Amino acid sequence: MRAFAQAGGHLSAQEPVEAFARLAAERHPDGTSAGPLQWAAQAEMRPGLPGAEPTPWLHLQAEVTLDLTCQRCLGPAPVRLLVDRWFRFVADEATAEREDEDSEEDVLALEPRPSLRALVEDECLMELPLVPMHEVCPTPVSLSAGEVPDAAPERENPFARLQRLRQGD
Repeated sequence: MRAFAQAGGHLSAQEPVEAFARLAAERHPDGTSAGPLQWAAQAEMRPGLPGAEPTPWLHLQAEVTLDLTCQRCLGPAPVRLLVDRWFRFVADEATAEREDEDSEEDVLALEPRPSLRALVEDECLMELPLVPMHEVCPTPVSLSAGEVPDAAPERENPFARLQRLRQGD
């Protein structure tokens, strides 16, 4: 990553979602991805603290549309995932853990050597909605076991019933 940043490296690709096993596993069984996962990574060196050497940074962007399972109708719901993040790299995991809480950007370790493809997949997975749903489901949603009637029957006031019991009705 350091050499990539020192060279001002840029990588981009369009890959099928199937190339990312964990992301592909999130798709609806009957759905198809609307297109490939497109990603781009731009690395650069930025000045560090005064007296410190420059720090590697990575700008990651990714976009993909996946058919996820709508939690209302259980059909495929197309969801667009967009990633646009900056990462600052530090020497090791211990430093990354220590600095990540206090910094606005994401902090990653140079060692062990990070995998750019794994990072792309991780970031896409983190963009998945907790509860994917259509805005309006394409088919009416039928409620089964817990079917709610249109109008609930009017309940008798428990105090009125108690009053009738006291009066001997």
